[in-house]
Amino acid sequence: MAKNLPNDQVKWRKRRKQRAALEGPLPFLLRDGQLHDEQVLSFAQWCALSGISKRTGRRLLAAGDGPVVTQLSEKRIGVTVGNNRRWQESRARGGEAA
Repeated sequence: MAKNLPNDQVKWRKRRKQRAALEGPLPFLLRDGQLHDEQVLSFAQWCALSGISKRTGRRLLAAGDGPVVTQLSEKRIGVTVGNNRRWQESRARGGEAA
């Protein structure tokens, strides 16, 4: 179907699909208004929550610089909220408070 569409329309649909994948699922994960450490985020959700692109997320994981990963199935991975929090805390840089 995409082969018959003009190039700019294909790009628009791809961007819309990516945006929906990253922005849509996060509010549904909230329980009592917050995320809990045991909740598992999909790879796309983890990237969105961390404010990184999927490509950067893949690079971090491939280099061993990312959080502990949970293998959801043979082809799907996820990151628990707790592992993400600990990973982000480990990457925090010290600095003087203003």
